[in-house]
Amino acid sequence: MYASGLKIYLRLLAYVRPYWLMFAVSILGFLAFASTQPMLAGILKYFVDGLTHPDAALFPNAPWRWLQTLQLMYAVPFFIVLIAAWQGLGAFLGNFFLAKVSLGLVHDLRVALFGSLLTLPNRYFDQHNSGHLISRITYNVTMVTGAATDAIKVVIREGMTVTFLFAYLLWMNWKLTLVMLAILPLIAFMVTVASRKFRKQSHRIQAAMGELTHVASETIQGYRVVRSFGGEGYEQGRFLAASLTNSQRQLRMTRTSAIYTPLLQLTIYCAMSALMFLVLFMRGDASAGELVAYITAAGLLPKPIRQLSEVSATIQRGIAGAESIFEQLDAAPEDDQGTLERAQITGRLEVRQLSFTYPGSTAPVLENIRFAIAPGQLVALVGRSGSGKSTLANLIPRFYAHNIGEILLDGVAVEAYRLKNLRQHIALVTQQVTLFNDTIKNNIAYGDLAEKPEAAIRQAAADAFALEFIERLPQGFDTEVGENGVMLSGGQRQRLAIARALLKNAPVLILDEATSALDSESERHIQAALEKAMSGRTALVIAHRLSTIERADLILVMDQGRIIERGTHTELLARGGHYAQLYEKQFVEEKSRRQPRLRKPALNALIITRIDN
Repeated sequence: MYASGLKIYLRLLAYVRPYWLMFAVSILGFLAFASTQPMLAGILKYFVDGLTHPDAALFPNAPWRWLQTLQLMYAVPFFIVLIAAWQGLGAFLGNFFLAKVSLGLVHDLRVALFGSLLTLPNRYFDQHNSGHLISRITYNVTMVTGAATDAIKVVIREGMTVTFLFAYLLWMNWKLTLVMLAILPLIAFMVTVASRKFRKQSHRIQAAMGELTHVASETIQGYRVVRSFGGEGYEQGRFLAASLTNSQRQLRMTRTSAIYTPLLQLTIYCAMSALMFLVLFMRGDASAGELVAYITAAGLLPKPIRQLSEVSATIQRGIAGAESIFEQLDAAPEDDQGTLERAQITGRLEVRQLSFTYPGSTAPVLENIRFAIAPGQLVALVGRSGSGKSTLANLIPRFYAHNIGEILLDGVAVEAYRLKNLRQHIALVTQQVTLFNDTIKNNIAYGDLAEKPEAAIRQAAADAFALEFIERLPQGFDTEVGENGVMLSGGQRQRLAIARALLKNAPVLILDEATSALDSESERHIQAALEKAMSGRTALVIAHRLSTIERADLILVMDQGRIIERGTHTELLARGGHYAQLYEKQFVEEKSRRQPRLRKPALNALIITRIDN
């Protein structure tokens, strides 16, 4: 493990601090376990010596008389049982308490990762796909588990075993033991080279696992599109390719480990063979029992050394996983340097010379945007797709930080508000509705709205024209909607999102294509509800259907990030400019859709119009 890896691993182990007492108990347990290894070698000395003198005393110079008279034939079996009991106790304390520490560590990391997801800025999610983010919480944390459990257990237990055995060997014959120490630099070199390979391969495995999760997640979420357009074969190919890449990278790591471990074992046993020769050559006046004890202790060394070398792969996998975890944990959260908190605001919204460019891009999305909305006014944004309307809506609640200009809420820059307080004053409904796998009631009364009374929830549903379909459901407000509202139609999902915004009762209401999924009948009812809901509130509406914003106090026409026209519906039509052209185009399209076509089309089509969706 080289410098950067050691730094990451030490940071990972810093998460053990809250569990230091249990960690200390586990170390004491492994210390007890490791101490039994030289004890077992030492007891063999007395066993071999007892073969010729079984009635000899084990401790002839002991301070207590009963120890002085304790014969080898009784003492050796007794101490073997005693050593085994001591070893079992140590193993239990070490394994059990370290498992508690490691599970707590993994839990803390998962909670920290999920908590960071709740505070990271929008651009982080723009740059990282959901599959890789999910893989960090599941697969990468599992790799860290190995580094924090099995690896630590092996390092402590086997490391202490090697230490105790070397100490025993040095005490018995330091000259012979120094011969074994000569191979340590070679072992260290082999471990370093293998660790680098394991680390590099672990990074590749994690990337492949993230891609595998990403493909599976996309296919599950878009299964209707996959089946409608015959994409099963294509998605199967994508998944097979990702799975094959992951398997190949796993196999490379296994191959590296399969080559490395026998080489290391061969090196250790070469040193052992040299030691055996020297023991026989330099036996001197040592007894048979002492030689057997020495050779036994030396023979116990290869196993813990091999396990210590093999743990390098586990540690490197954990380090590679920890790197990606710490990369997310170290990512700067949303900029929230504001200090202002207001319980209530009037909702006056003003935008001055606003320009914006997405991070990493050079092309401006918004340029010199200026407008003001007084409380109770409705301002509509219209324009082609890509003209910057939704971007502008995302800048008001500070989902992105703007580059140039000002956005003022009640005369104060939005940056001066604390983020949570700012967003409490804004209700947002987007075209892409998000519902959770929960009841209708909990989806409407979500988050800060959870304590709202039942009557307020019902009223919000009624104002959003959702009550009539909710009451027809088997469990009413307690009906589960499925993942992202899969059990509901598009219009029903949209109405629940509008009900959620109405329940929030915020002074600023932003509707980003909020009625796009509604049929004409539902839209007429919701328009009436929204007019009632927008009374006394600032409302910013982004609309594709121009018929929905004819009563707006001000219409801003956007094109390529600029406001090219502004005025009321009547004024803009009279001007005959860009808005008038858009309106005329939509009017002609709607009129042509309502008229029957006389020519037989080349394509057979089934058109379903939902009156109650």
